[in-house]
Amino acid sequence: MATKKKAAGLTVKLVKSTIGSKKDQIATAHALGLHKVGDVSVQPDNDQTKGKINKISHLVSVTKA
Repeated sequence: MATKKKAAGLTVKLVKSTIGSKKDQIATAHALGLHKVGDVSVQPDNDQTKGKINKISHLVSVTKA
């Protein structure tokens, strides 16, 4: 029987509100699927995602999935 391999990814959680943040930072959070505090999203572990996370690093917590 074949086993499915779990795709490498990053779990991103919004831990601070986007109120008062710049418009581009709010758009980045929404692009990652984070709309409200406490929202969690699993994203692929690539350079584009890391760049988005770096832009809003003060608002999110990241763990390996």
